[in-house]
Amino acid sequence: MSQKPQQTGTSDVIKVRYEKLAALKEAGRDPFVITTSARDVLTETIKNNFEEYENKDVCVAGRLLSKRGKGKVSFMDLWDRSGKIQIFAKFDDLGEEEYGFLKKWDIGDIVEVKGFVFKTQMGEISVHAKEVKLLSKSLKPLPEKYHGLTNTDLRYRQRYVDLIMNPEVKDTFVKRSKIIGSIRRYLDNQGFMEVETPMLVANAGGASARPFLTHFNALDEDLKLRISLELYLKRLIVGGLEKVYEIGRVFRNEGVDTRHNPEFTLMELYQAYTDYNGMMDLTENLYRHVAQEVLGTTTITYNGIEMDLGKPFERITMLDAVKKYSGVDFNEIHSDEEAKAIAKEKGVEFEERHKKGDILNLFFEEFAEEHMVQPTFVMDHPIEISPLTKKKPENPDYVERFEFFMNGWEMANAYSELNDPIDQRERFKAQEALLAQGDDEANTTDEDFLNALEIGMPPTGGIGFGIDRMCMLLTDSAAIRDVLLFPTMKSLDSDKKPSGIPKTKDAVVEEKIDFSKVKVEPLFEEYVDFETFSKSDFRAVKVKACEAVKKSKKLLQFTLDDGTGTDRTILSGIHAYYEPEELVGKTLIAITNLPPRAMMGIDSCGMLLSAVHEEEGEEKLHLLMVDNHIPAGAKLY
Repeated sequence: MSQKPQQTGTSDVIKVRYEKLAALKEAGRDPFVITTSARDVLTETIKNNFEEYENKDVCVAGRLLSKRGKGKVSFMDLWDRSGKIQIFAKFDDLGEEEYGFLKKWDIGDIVEVKGFVFKTQMGEISVHAKEVKLLSKSLKPLPEKYHGLTNTDLRYRQRYVDLIMNPEVKDTFVKRSKIIGSIRRYLDNQGFMEVETPMLVANAGGASARPFLTHFNALDEDLKLRISLELYLKRLIVGGLEKVYEIGRVFRNEGVDTRHNPEFTLMELYQAYTDYNGMMDLTENLYRHVAQEVLGTTTITYNGIEMDLGKPFERITMLDAVKKYSGVDFNEIHSDEEAKAIAKEKGVEFEERHKKGDILNLFFEEFAEEHMVQPTFVMDHPIEISPLTKKKPENPDYVERFEFFMNGWEMANAYSELNDPIDQRERFKAQEALLAQGDDEANTTDEDFLNALEIGMPPTGGIGFGIDRMCMLLTDSAAIRDVLLFPTMKSLDSDKKPSGIPKTKDAVVEEKIDFSKVKVEPLFEEYVDFETFSKSDFRAVKVKACEAVKKSKKLLQFTLDDGTGTDRTILSGIHAYYEPEELVGKTLIAITNLPPRAMMGIDSCGMLLSAVHEEEGEEKLHLLMVDNHIPAGAKLY
């Protein structure tokens, strides 16, 4: 099957299937009027308990994914949610009419089979069909069996086909469901209460992120989609619930890459009468519990790297981590000016508004974060980056906060929660000052939350877990989109006008492009022989993920589908011209047989093609983008 979306009438195969449906309707066998099935057992139950089911009548139902045989005997593979089982059908058992309809079934049809369980001469557990029924007609063919659905962009857009064709994808999402169920069971057994809080909020606080904006027509009020769960859960602690948690979607109007999706699943919990040390103990025990219950082991492997959740997790302060991996001791730095000077010396980029604590955090991200591979708690963050956290009594420049790291990723963020309403108001004021300076991720003052703190909140520990990253690690999934059933994708028709705008000739205004001020490089005068040119392998590649390279203002790191089934990484110095999120899902052209070249410590395996010119003394660049109907790996001639 072509991976290009097909329309009715454009394929002979589809035309034949519609004709089969018409014939079924004419014969009074319209499958779409059937409302239920008599299925009484799953295929895996039969196979796991053959002695109990042998020679017993059963009714199975599912999707037909293969057919074979000839004449008066047919073999078929039927798949349901638990697995597959072979169906054995004979003309003599079903009769001429029923067997005739069965022979017209297509791969992808959903069927019901009644019969008895037996083993074939080859020893395969099967159902010997006595009655058959077509429950739903598949009008579009599935991808060809042996190549499956490999186009990554199409897999994400048509997850329903991906789940049918790639059993390992279904396994990933079964594990995801078990991971979330395991988290709930653990917390429920620890006395936590699951709650639900608003998604539409007037003040999106609790994290540093740009919110999505919307408008509530009935109240004529602008609202935001929540960026965290924190502030409402703390209100419940004030209300006396003491141990609460929520697992839900949050929304951040930011970029898309292998670890970020604009909507994602977050779990936050808050517990009265404990602090961040209690949250560390809870995190350690929770991760062990989930890994053991879902995977059957506390040793996990991600991308070939083994991580041990069974050992005590390392605990290190941010100051010590920076000193260990950068050689800079921020205890010896006493002013913002000194911090900026050492940042310049070490090549760490910062903004003029940044203070010593901000720069300490930048040093951690630059030098230490990638080393946090084994389970590690990084503790005691600077106050400048922690507006909702309680200060350390012995050193008020730092707060009782930790981030939990694995594989160099931040997996969780936890605090000894700030419960002083006077201090909290001052922190909000500092955040609003940052907002005024252009930091569109800064928080604004939440008066109702301050009112709750003035009522009185007990000492409290709180933590937020990124569920999606946890699922990535525990399922060995390369990208966040691999653990989201329906990840955010740019609409295929996003470049088209809204349907409400008439597409008349009068409405079309062709853009006039002025090339009079454009300067291009002269054509090469030296010829290249065809044999040399033909050795360059030009291929279509699809952008699975794109993110800015740390420490670089120019480089973007592309994760590409080149049709081989293995992700390709290419770095390109085009950040001045494109934001990473706008390139995800695009089809580009790359030279794929260049030797790997190290850039900023990352091997770039190939080169993306761009068109460059000069305009009024300024270099302009356009990345070559082609029709998304071109499959990944298509060779250019």
